[in-house]
Formats: sequence, structure tokens, C-alpha cells
Amino acid sequence: MYRTSTFIIAFAISLALSACGGKGDDKLGEQAQEAMENKADKMDAMADNMSGTAEDMMEAKADATREAGEAKEEAIDRSDVNADALSAAQRSEIVNGN
Repeated sequence: MYRTSTFIIAFAISLALSACGGKGDDKLGEQAQEAMENKADKMDAMADNMSGTAEDMMEAKADATREAGEAKEEAIDRSDVNADALSAAQRSEIVNGN
């Protein structure tokens, strides 16, 4: 009985902690990923006008850009940055990498 109670309490605490901390970083991470996705879409459009090795290389670059966008989103979410406390210029720099 004691072990079960301990497990339930530990689970409840971990669940409560996982719900904390958003601070706007989820939206910021999604915006960063979307910016990278838009870049990749442009690369795909350029690849459509190419052929052979150049097309393959551009498609690979687009895929790498998408993967980098996903990694960037995860990094922003893990950092738990307080996006609400950032200025518009700081948010833009994070999203666009400028």
C-alpha cells in the first residue's frame, strides 16, 4: 500500500511539473519551425526547376532545413525561454536566425 501511494504521489507531481513553465516558448518554437519550413518549401520549388545532381542536392538541402527547423523548435521548447519577456526584435532573431 505504501509503495502504491508513493508511486501515485510521484506520478501526480511529475504530471503537475510537466504542465508548468510554458512561458510562450511553444509558440515561439512553432514560429521558428514554420520559418524553416517556408525556406525548405522555396528550396523544393527551386529544385522543381532543376534536374540531375543539382535537383537532388537542392532537395537534400530542403530536407536538412526541415530537420534543422524541427531541432530548433525542440531546442527552444527545452530551453524554456520566457518568450513573453523578449522584445519583438529578440523574438524575430530567434525565429529567423538574423
